[in-house]
Amino acid sequence: MKVELWLHGKTSDDYIAEGMALYESRLKHYLQLRVSVLPSVKNAGKLPSRQLMAKEAEILLKQLNHSDFLVLLDERGMELTSVKFANWLQQQQHQGHRRVVFAVGGAWGFADSVRQRANFSLSLSRMTFSHQMVRLFFLEQLYRAMTIIRGEKYHNG
Repeated sequence: MKVELWLHGKTSDDYIAEGMALYESRLKHYLQLRVSVLPSVKNAGKLPSRQLMAKEAEILLKQLNHSDFLVLLDERGMELTSVKFANWLQQQQHQGHRRVVFAVGGAWGFADSVRQRANFSLSLSRMTFSHQMVRLFFLEQLYRAMTIIRGEKYHNG
């Protein structure tokens, strides 16, 4: 199973990019991971939020294959403990999905068209995090899940 993390916009803070690189490197030992920055929306800063979300949705949906399993990283999604997320991820591996795409929305979140296409929606917390921070938090949780699945000592719970 291939796992992809799709992002809107480049990672702007060096410390986040460094943390992401650390977990991407660690994850190579467990799965095929690709982190992709989706093409930018032209004149994004001048667009009203709904219009920007709609354009981001068009870009995201064009990149998807019909068979992709799309997971939104979204504050409205289901909250799972790290162990339950590891179990969920292992179930997805057994389901035979060729590609699972985890998507981080832009600053305004996801348009309804993306929510309708999604197969699952996952919340990392009841708190709201910036779309920049979610990148690092998710990669750490993905790494934690893989160590739980393998019975390694990274996770203390």
